[in-house]
Amino acid sequence: MKLLLDQNLSYRLIPKVIDEFPESVHIAALHLDTASDFDVWKYAKENGFVIVSKDSDFNELTTYYGFPPHIIWLRIGNSSVENNGEILLKHALRIKAIIEANETGIIEIIG
Repeated sequence: MKLLLDQNLSYRLIPKVIDEFPESVHIAALHLDTASDFDVWKYAKENGFVIVSKDSDFNELTTYYGFPPHIIWLRIGNSSVENNGEILLKHALRIKAIIEANETGIIEIIG
C-alpha cells in the first residue's frame, strides 16, 4: 500500500513511513502541490494511492464520487513530523485491514 501525502503534511514524513508503506510519496514530488484537490484525488485513483490529509476536502470527494482512492483523514491538529509518523505507524495494521476490507473509503484518525 502506498500513501500520497497531501500538501498539509511535510515531505519529511515519507522516510518515517516508507518501510511500512513502500512507494509512498509527497504530492510535491509529483508536481501536484498546486493541483486542485480533485486532480490529486483523480491521480491517486488512477495510480493506486491512498491519500493522507489533514483536510476534509478529500472526504467530500470520496463521499460524492466513491472510492478508491481511500482517504486517511488525520484529525490531529498541529503536530510534529515525528508525531505524525508515529500515529501512522501505530495505526498501520488497522489502516491496511480497513482498506483491504474495502467497506469504507475514509479512515479517520483522531489524536
